[in-house]
Formats: sequence, structure tokens, C-alpha cells
Amino acid sequence: MPKLELVVANKNYSSWSMRPWVLLREAGIVFEEIQLKFGDDGRIPGAERYSPTGQVPVLLLDGEPVWDSLAICEAVAELFPEKQLWPREAGARRRARSICAEMHAGFRALRGAMPMNIRASHPGKGMSPGVQRDIDRIAGLWQDCRIHFGAGGAMLFGAFGVADAMFAPVVMRFATYAVALPAGARVYADSVLGLASVREWSDAARRETEFVRAEELYA
Repeated sequence: MPKLELVVANKNYSSWSMRPWVLLREAGIVFEEIQLKFGDDGRIPGAERYSPTGQVPVLLLDGEPVWDSLAICEAVAELFPEKQLWPREAGARRRARSICAEMHAGFRALRGAMPMNIRASHPGKGMSPGVQRDIDRIAGLWQDCRIHFGAGGAMLFGAFGVADAMFAPVVMRFATYAVALPAGARVYADSVLGLASVREWSDAARRETEFVRAEELYA
């Protein structure tokens, strides 16, 4: 098994970093964390040492980089098939991959207006018709997955997996901006907030003291 090193940025701000970190930690996979920090301009000095894109996260497998959060999650699931990080049933697995891809590429209004900032509390900030459409779509996805695939546990597909890691930063955004959710989506969001890995990441985020101007829309 290769040595795993995960390069991340500030836990308070870096939603992209949170996804593979939560996946690895919640699945009980041993890895070494390398944390870099954003500069005031939102760039990450030193990232080019690890990543061909100069961005994080990047997973080093015996020093070989795998970059982009979704690619990292796929690589981890492939390396550790016994963890069953994708659903076992083919239909559920296809749905899980679809919603992960949608999360990865979409919801731009929400991303832009409600950036992840775990330390902050900004109730009502950033709301617009476009953001509300993103919120409604996400809540609908969560409730649909829970109804059709979630019988085996509290996560989207029952047991914890890639899909839950991919949506964990959205849960943090909804908490920061006090987003109202339908009952089923709220229960799921609360379950994600209760995951040991999410609590550990959030606690570390709240201990950080860096103030990154580019990430603080409402300060």
C-alpha cells in the first residue's frame, strides 16, 4: 500500500480540501496531512511544490500526485475497495456518481455568494433567487437519495461514502448562513455535522486565526 499524504489549505475556508480529508478520516484510512495556508490574495504559496496545478487538495501516493477533490476520492475508493466508499448496488452507485459530479461542477451561485467560512456566522447573507434555486436543488437531491437509497443508515446512501464527503462543505455553508431546509434535508445535514471527521475538521477550523481577505465577503 502506498504512503498517503494529503495536502490541504486552511480548514476554515478550503471546501475543496475538506472533501477528501473527511473521506479519509471518516473511513479510518491512515494518511499524513500537509497543510498550507492561503495568502491574502486567495492563492496558496508553496502549492506548486506538490501539485502540477498549484492548487490543493492534492493526494501524494508515494510522492505521485493525484489532484482535484473528486479524482482523489475516486483514487481512495479504488485503493481501499473494502471500505465500500461507493454504494454496492449499481443503480445507487450511478446515482452517487451523478450527484458528486453535479456538486463538483455546479451550484455556482451558492459557491460564489456563500463561501465556506466555518468560524463565521452570517445568517441571511448571500441569498438571491439563484442561490435559493441551488439550495432547493441540493435539498431535493438529499431527500431523494435518503428516500430511495438511504435505508441502511443516516447518510445519503445509508453508509458513509464519497457522496457525503463531497457535500460536507455545503452542510458547513448552510450552518454559517443559517439556511432554512426542509425537514428531511435538515435531518441529513445534522447527521453530517455529527460525523467525527466533520467535528474534528470544524474544531481545527475554529482554532485557526488567519484572516484571508479574499475569502471574507461579509467581514
